[in-house]
Amino acid sequence: MSAVTLERPASRRAPRPFLPLVSADLLKLRKRRGLVATVTAMTVGASIVTYGVLAILHAVNPAHHGPAGGTVNLGHGMFVLTLLGSVAATIVGASAGASDLGAGVFRELVVTGRSRAALFASRIPGGLAFLLPLVAAGYALAAVAAVVFAGTLPVPTTTLLVESGLWLVGSAALFYVLAVGVASAIGSRTQTVGILLAFRLAVAPILASIGALGVGRELLPNTALLHFAPAAVQRFLTQGPDIPTSAAAAVAVIAAWIAVPVLVGVWRTMTRDA
Repeated sequence: MSAVTLERPASRRAPRPFLPLVSADLLKLRKRRGLVATVTAMTVGASIVTYGVLAILHAVNPAHHGPAGGTVNLGHGMFVLTLLGSVAATIVGASAGASDLGAGVFRELVVTGRSRAALFASRIPGGLAFLLPLVAAGYALAAVAAVVFAGTLPVPTTTLLVESGLWLVGSAALFYVLAVGVASAIGSRTQTVGILLAFRLAVAPILASIGALGVGRELLPNTALLHFAPAAVQRFLTQGPDIPTSAAAAVAVIAAWIAVPVLVGVWRTMTRDA
């Protein structure tokens, strides 16, 4: 009597684990030495250079240049880290969202049977696990310098340091998710970086400065993020006029800037020819 082996229907196969996909996306980013060096320079390196220059100026001419630390210089450091952190987040997000297409391995990933939605979703925690520790390390150096080198200047409180760090990490995460969605949609890392950096560094500040737009300026991600910035450093982060907005409106705007790129990225990943 011969035995008959029955295969489990494809629809009832056990779902593949998600964490290996996340680990694979993290490994892809970590193996790119140029990317690691670039992001490290924009986060950790930016803090070292900023406070190193301030410390040297104070040491050379203390009568003209104040101490390198304090609450004021924490605000200056936050401005540098916010600007370069958003650039770093855009570069990492664009790499995570379009690297498989650029390397020509998207088809191989699809034919393994992995869910396309899972292939897209894994890029978000995988890339954040790569990006956020570097952003946090850069901020940690800035926070330590702001306290150690305060001298006669007001020392930042623990609450201010914690709030500033959380805000900076959240800001970087927002621009990362935005870049992943756009890169997955258009399939080009270079174009994604160009589009988002132009928007972040030029278009958004210009739009924020046009008073005729009225409440329309509240739809900008920069405006929504600034609403939640700690008051002690908020004025250092503003690149244009102060635009008042409510907490509810700011939350809705941030949620939209996250949800729309993610949904578009998922849709394009699901419908793209392998």
